[in-house]
Amino acid sequence: MTDAPSAGRFVGREHRLAVRVYYEDTDFTGVVYHANYVRYFERGRSDFLRLAGLSHTDLLERADPGAFVVTRLNIGFRKPARIDDALVVRTTYDTVKGARMMISQAITRGEEIIATAEVEAACITPDGRPRRPQPDLVRLLTPLLET
Repeated sequence: MTDAPSAGRFVGREHRLAVRVYYEDTDFTGVVYHANYVRYFERGRSDFLRLAGLSHTDLLERADPGAFVVTRLNIGFRKPARIDDALVVRTTYDTVKGARMMISQAITRGEEIIATAEVEAACITPDGRPRRPQPDLVRLLTPLLET
């Protein structure tokens, strides 16, 4: 048994990451502060890649280093999440076109949709220029992309 944090799991092409709402995540009313949904979504995207076999550290420490930046983020807030709620961040990487990746995400509590996000991320060089994702990254993602 290991004490490593969970990176979630895949159900088909969807990555699922369980998160708990803590006091620090909430505002004075006990409702999750809106900016913390962005953090939950980021954890989902990062752990998707980690579980698919490629971490952000791996991308930066290679001969042809790269990183990701979010270039567009559209969030829809549907219901409030509250302290102690058990949530699931659901992430699918939909398409890769050039340097861009389109990602769909949702945060659920049971079957209820709490928030959704449509994300556009770009692959960049360490100095910030756009670049195509490395071929091995595309190979890892291809079976998980929309057909």
